[in-house]
Amino acid sequence: MLVSKYADHLPLYRQAQIYARQGINLDRSTLAGWVGRAAWHLRPVHERLLGKLKSSPKLFADETTAPVLDPGRGKTKTGQLWAYARDDRPWEGSDPPGVAYVYAPDRKAERPIAHLAGFTGILQVDGYGGYRVLADKSGVTLAFCWAHVRRRFYELAAAGPAPIASEALRRIAELYKIEDAIRGRSANERRAARQEKSASIIAALDPWLREKLGLISQKTKLAEAIRYTLSRWEGLSRFLDDGRIEIDSNVVERSIRPIALNRKNALFAGSDGGAEHWAVIASLIETCKLNGVEPLGYLADVLTRIVNGHPNSQIDDLLPWVYINKLELKAVA
Repeated sequence: MLVSKYADHLPLYRQAQIYARQGINLDRSTLAGWVGRAAWHLRPVHERLLGKLKSSPKLFADETTAPVLDPGRGKTKTGQLWAYARDDRPWEGSDPPGVAYVYAPDRKAERPIAHLAGFTGILQVDGYGGYRVLADKSGVTLAFCWAHVRRRFYELAAAGPAPIASEALRRIAELYKIEDAIRGRSANERRAARQEKSASIIAALDPWLREKLGLISQKTKLAEAIRYTLSRWEGLSRFLDDGRIEIDSNVVERSIRPIALNRKNALFAGSDGGAEHWAVIASLIETCKLNGVEPLGYLADVLTRIVNGHPNSQIDDLLPWVYINKLELKAVA
């Protein structure tokens, strides 16, 4: 894949069509080779981006499937693109937002353990059990996601009359109303508001869920949703005491969405190496978008600097957020 003018990924055949309309016929393998070479040059920038994110006190993590061609079998295999994101803007943090994707051939717990080696802060995640292994082995503190809890109760309520699920949704909605009101305030202000308003809702929800769980069949989807919530209660409650923590992990889910949408266009990566290239370029593109930097101009400038011998000791100068004040590379609103 190549990078389009509009900061999205276009399939190679579309890029070939663009060149063909200008009278230039290029084989997709040529285009793929160009992208691979560009990704190879950009790999140190990607590694530095991930390193800078890991130095943060708080990150989000998520993963999504990455179909990869498996030539020996004549079909595709399912790899994973892991996403590690930072966005401190909701609590007036000073660090710029960013996201780094890392390709892995599977979803084993050792993948995030390796990717996040050295990170010791708060990691906000969904309910995947591999993150608990990471926390046990590395000392990372987990904060869980109320959106995933809400989704389980919503599916039950949407399927038909479900008074317990509907009441759970109502109580969770109260938490989100409070979050809407305090978004953009300082971490201390957010914590104070949550202690005043949200803590009582959380305190009442725990015994209420336990009571309802004792009244229903343990084999139902409702019981499963309640157990899912209660088993993650400590991580779900952590946002009350720390204004830097969000109520959910939607920040990283938004960063995952372009990858998921692109699967419909690109179908699969041509190899594990191609998927790694995908991760490198997507990381820089999405971080540009988060910071309002025009990705095509950014990538062109960074690649030019690299091939002209930009010193590795000054690699921080090539990170996307450094380009925020370079007006010629600002994204068009």
